[in-house]
Amino acid sequence: MSTPTKSFPLSPSPSCFSHALSPPIRTLFPSALLPSQKLTFAANTSQKPDKLPLHFLGPQDSTLLLLKCNALAINDSSTNSFVDSGLMLYSLFQEIGFNERDTEALLDAHPVVKLTPFQSIRTRIHSLQSLGVSGLALSRLIVKRPDVLTAQEINAFVCFLLSDELELAGKIKPSQIEHLFNSTEPRFLAGFEAKVRLLLQLGMPQEKIAHVLNNANLTKAFCLKSFEDVERLLTFLNRFGGVDLILRRPALLNYDLDAQLIPRIGFLFELSGGDEAGTATVLRKLPFVVAYSVDHLKDHVEFFKSFAGLSEEEIFRIVLVYPNMFSASRKRKLHPRIDFLKQCGLSSHDIFRFLIKAPLFLSLSFEGNLAFKLVFLVKIGYKNNTKELAMAMGAVTRTSCKNMQELIGVFLNYGLTFDDILEMSVKHPQVLQYNHESLEEKLDYLVEEMGREVGELLAFPAFLGYKLDGRIKHRYEEKKKILGEGMSLNKLLSVSAARFSTKSKRKQRVPAINRLNESDD
Repeated sequence: MSTPTKSFPLSPSPSCFSHALSPPIRTLFPSALLPSQKLTFAANTSQKPDKLPLHFLGPQDSTLLLLKCNALAINDSSTNSFVDSGLMLYSLFQEIGFNERDTEALLDAHPVVKLTPFQSIRTRIHSLQSLGVSGLALSRLIVKRPDVLTAQEINAFVCFLLSDELELAGKIKPSQIEHLFNSTEPRFLAGFEAKVRLLLQLGMPQEKIAHVLNNANLTKAFCLKSFEDVERLLTFLNRFGGVDLILRRPALLNYDLDAQLIPRIGFLFELSGGDEAGTATVLRKLPFVVAYSVDHLKDHVEFFKSFAGLSEEEIFRIVLVYPNMFSASRKRKLHPRIDFLKQCGLSSHDIFRFLIKAPLFLSLSFEGNLAFKLVFLVKIGYKNNTKELAMAMGAVTRTSCKNMQELIGVFLNYGLTFDDILEMSVKHPQVLQYNHESLEEKLDYLVEEMGREVGELLAFPAFLGYKLDGRIKHRYEEKKKILGEGMSLNKLLSVSAARFSTKSKRKQRVPAINRLNESDD
């Protein structure tokens, strides 16, 4: 997989810079010359302007006035051209926010700007403005990196971003471009287009290229890597999701393949027992996991092995469900959470099953979340250091504190007691995580439409977990035609859809045959 680097002319084609020039901005620097620095010729009014002696001028003004005043006294055509170019530079820089003093300082510090053809400088400024780098940002960039006006390597880069082929014009954030020029020597821009085109060869849609360029560090991802390095990195990532993975986190392109990606992803691959698809799933769920060092990943795995008693296979299954376990602080979150589960009497196998079902328990805030819920559970009647309390804590990790408070209020409003809520939640802990508004609708339908007692939920609390419109109403209306209203809630809802449909058809055929027999008689 290789793509020859496309060559570009040293000067951008006119089509690259067809965009409108941004209007001049307010000057970035102080005013040109202070009143005390302005020159006056009142003492020598008899002398003609074209024969003004140079010794009359202060040394700080010599460069500026040599260009402005002595141009009248010089007849050589090539010198006139040079001076005219210098005057036009002052005018051009004034348009983008420089005053005469700042322009003079810039030209003195970077003589190569003076020696570069004026048309080339003007075209480069227009091209930067076409990319969205204008006004204060453009002035700031030129002050910090004057070589953006003269470096030939920038031409190909600018033409690539402004070309119609990939439709990138206007889609790359100016801040990205400014940061690139500020932090990267122009020589590293060589081959930028060829490296970006490798993404297309990988299968990335053309319209997604701008998203990647806007969210990656262009210096690290493309400029400081060789074509071969970028190609190797993309080939490696292609094993674990490729395009989809990069689109989820373009910053993956910033990493060094040999020093960072291979060791970190390799650790997850070994933890999975060589499951490439499982490793890809972890990366897809949390691409940021590659930001953690191998030492960090090992530290977390060793903790679960030593303190929770889990095997590597069990640990990876938890990672597969919740890769964010690597984001939780071992000292502040992991240790106290696992210690709580052990105090509640959970074995290593119980802890594994708990974390598979309620992995959020590892990362939720204690003060702002878990402590509040724990108080409610104890108020309902749960006892400290019991498995039932642990299971209930696992269930309530999936709901907010406010919803849990509202849900308990709904139960109480329908006549249930704390003991009833405790009995239901011990049998079916999920009742503590249901949406309180949906729960109220189901209780209302149970009492008002079905004519049942709310106390029946104590025997079958799972009733509250079924969808009202999709299952409860539909099945109740179907069975009501056949069995009347005294049907078992458990049998009504717990049988599979296929079995329910078969039973309903069989029940409906019996009355039809009876009616047919009656008509024969």
